[in-house]
Amino acid sequence: MFGNNILFFEFRGPFGIPIQIANSILLLVLFYIWMAGSDILWALGVVSILLVSIVLHELGHGWAAQVQGVPVRRIVIHGGGGFCERKRAASAYEQEFIVAMGPIVNLAIWAVASLWADVMWAGIFVDANLAENPQELFAGPRAQAAEWLSMIAYINGFLALFNLIPVQPLDGGKLLQLILLRLVSARAALRVTGAIGLALSVIWIPAMLLIYWSGGWLLFFIPSIPYHWALMQGRLA
Repeated sequence: MFGNNILFFEFRGPFGIPIQIANSILLLVLFYIWMAGSDILWALGVVSILLVSIVLHELGHGWAAQVQGVPVRRIVIHGGGGFCERKRAASAYEQEFIVAMGPIVNLAIWAVASLWADVMWAGIFVDANLAENPQELFAGPRAQAAEWLSMIAYINGFLALFNLIPVQPLDGGKLLQLILLRLVSARAALRVTGAIGLALSVIWIPAMLLIYWSGGWLLFFIPSIPYHWALMQGRLA
């Protein structure tokens, strides 16, 4: 949806990979500022965590590509997420590792941040039982740091699960097709991937609205129904 946005910022990230930021990021920032109302600092903090997590996700793809000898042209971050563009095509086996590393990075961040937050909260509760005014501890900097660690864990857990949904071009859709290639013909893998993706694409918008109404979270990404229909017909490679 935002893959071809105008780029307004670029820097060289780890492993020498150029990282480009598209102007649609501003839509994401404005949305969370609008949602936060007067708490602009919270909105900027959440957007910052989200963007850093997406960058690390794409760097996971980039690292997995480069260690297998597949050079990376660039990483682009836009309002709908991001993508890692390679300089050459990768084999199916190379792609399995490349695609899987994105969600693995988010899951690793989720695990570390969750454990760290739990340890901090446990210490706060122990100290609160001994303090004369425990409310000060729950409003203090340690508690705020624990809350932000919990937010980092939440966002990365969400990104990992979100990206594993089996629709194209999410990692889940790519992994599904790559796994099917080990079991059936390329055409059959294409058709099955398209059929599953088509069913999920049809219910995508009501599902995203439900997530927004229940939790306030929204990503500017909608899978293409015509694309998955073509996949199901075996008309796209």
